[in-house]
Amino acid sequence: MAGTMTMLPARRGLRVVGDVHGDAEGFRAALATDRFVIQLGDLVDSGPDSAGALRLALAMVAEGRGLFLLGNHDHKLGRALSGRGVTIGPELATTLAGLDHELRAQAAEAIGAAPLWLRAGRMVFVHGGFHTAMLDHPAPRGLAGRAEGPVARALYGEPTGRTQPDGYPERSLAWVDRIPAGFTVYCGHDRRSRDGRPWICPGVAGGTAVFVDTGAGKGGHLSWIDLPPPII
Repeated sequence: MAGTMTMLPARRGLRVVGDVHGDAEGFRAALATDRFVIQLGDLVDSGPDSAGALRLALAMVAEGRGLFLLGNHDHKLGRALSGRGVTIGPELATTLAGLDHELRAQAAEAIGAAPLWLRAGRMVFVHGGFHTAMLDHPAPRGLAGRAEGPVARALYGEPTGRTQPDGYPERSLAWVDRIPAGFTVYCGHDRRSRDGRPWICPGVAGGTAVFVDTGAGKGGHLSWIDLPPPII
């Protein structure tokens, strides 16, 4: 587990940024900080400037100012860039069309190195949802392995197997009740907010989930949360 913790600089405050989805302008505003940025995945698709969002994320990582976790949209883009078989829908097609040759190569490399989750003391950062294995196991990176168990949870949350009226998969929040007491999980993926602010959801075991996706690139806006330096 220590390997995933050492990515965070000591004695430095954190900024946790929700799903960007091509909102490069909002992401640029989020990066205007001296805090270390943890972006929770889904940099691309939906919004107007996925290429710009990727360039900002690549510069952030290269300059040591932050990291991004792997979201399901980033994962699919990485698979497409690596030549693996994926269904390319309209959103992904638009994203791919906006990437020049150099950015494609840089994005493929960065996505291949992105962790699927990060634990820092009693905080867990992940895109989709929490799995108890995230407390004890180092996060795999990029496209490695099959999307099952904690990897599937990190990317997709906890689907019920049913489809919502809007055509998207229905997702359960039962995993929130498995967060141990005293732990907080910061995640994106599900736009649960009803007031434009991150949504805080307590679990029955005493843990808490904080949903930071407030609809950037999808008619909403980009949200972030500032935290003190983690106690590791």
